[in-house]
Amino acid sequence: MGCRPPRLPGPRSPRPAGTGWPTHSFSVGGPLDRTWCYPWTAESAALGSAVGGGLTHGQSAAWSYGRQNLNLARSERSTPIYENISAKLARGEIIILDGGTGTDIQRRGATMSGDTWCAEANLTHPDIVCEVHRDYVKAGADMVIANTFATSALLFNALGRDDDLLAIDRAAVLLAQQAVAGQQVAVAGSISTMRPVVVGSDRTDKQQEWPEAEARALFARKANNLAAAGVDLIIMEMMRDVRYSLWATEAALATGLPVWVGIATERRADGELVGFSHPDELLDDVVRVLVATGPAHVSIMHSSPNDTGDAIEIVKRHWSGPMGAYPESGYFTMPEWKFVDIMSADDLVEYARVWRTQGVTAFGGCCGLGPHHVAALARQFGPD
Repeated sequence: MGCRPPRLPGPRSPRPAGTGWPTHSFSVGGPLDRTWCYPWTAESAALGSAVGGGLTHGQSAAWSYGRQNLNLARSERSTPIYENISAKLARGEIIILDGGTGTDIQRRGATMSGDTWCAEANLTHPDIVCEVHRDYVKAGADMVIANTFATSALLFNALGRDDDLLAIDRAAVLLAQQAVAGQQVAVAGSISTMRPVVVGSDRTDKQQEWPEAEARALFARKANNLAAAGVDLIIMEMMRDVRYSLWATEAALATGLPVWVGIATERRADGELVGFSHPDELLDDVVRVLVATGPAHVSIMHSSPNDTGDAIEIVKRHWSGPMGAYPESGYFTMPEWKFVDIMSADDLVEYARVWRTQGVTAFGGCCGLGPHHVAALARQFGPD
């Protein structure tokens, strides 16, 4: 059965400061246990105004974006579904993540955009997006990640499409919620720092820069839109530097939702592990800066499986909490993933067995890896 095209909710009406605790909940395609409350204050009203307003590249933020200013309610707004995930991790149990969402959407025939990769599929091919999520759930995933990686706040700002980002993200979350309705499967919202890329490559066009205050404002707008849409947690994906990745992570943490940090790395010519597409930023520095923000979880993701084990050891220098690993396979040439030399499901399991000995307790796949890879991980590490 196909998914219904998402009906997007309109913006909430402003609520005067100090008038109580409004409850916000979503139910899409069936009952969902995703309800929380948070205090409506003058600060959150100001933030709500910023979330609803447009920002253009080069425009300064109208207000300060220190962590204290971003804070809606600093205590975590964990949902019961996420609490189940958290309890499993605390017991040392394995969590199975999904695989590459964007690449599987492409594999099933959705048109990829030369500007925004798989982002538009949430509106143009909702059935495909929903089917991808459902197939990952059938494969044994405990969590699906909504198709919001490519709706980067920086990328859409560079394209002059700030408001389109909000609508596309709401559609993405609704499709993921519909796919998991009635099941104990968490829905995560993805935030990336993706910027326009050099034509015909996966390399960031670093000539496009944003002032810190403006970048923080853009990240906050996206993070709070995901929170309002009802995600159980936020996953920072392809974090790779000590500026934009830090600003984005702090914006996500300020929503009060649990935040998982996914760091992407690659090996420099001299053998050092560095941030993906950032040869001047050592992985050790990226990890140190990001774990200091206090996330709930840290993963090495969208990285070669051959580098992931060494990267995990670097994470362990700075982090003693739960860890995950979800590598890539193949390569990207905008706007399409090239399914070349994709590792087998058996090979992924063999890598994961090694990462398990290093303390990793969350496994999945990133670009190029699909439901059959996740199913193999679930057979190996899932409950008997």
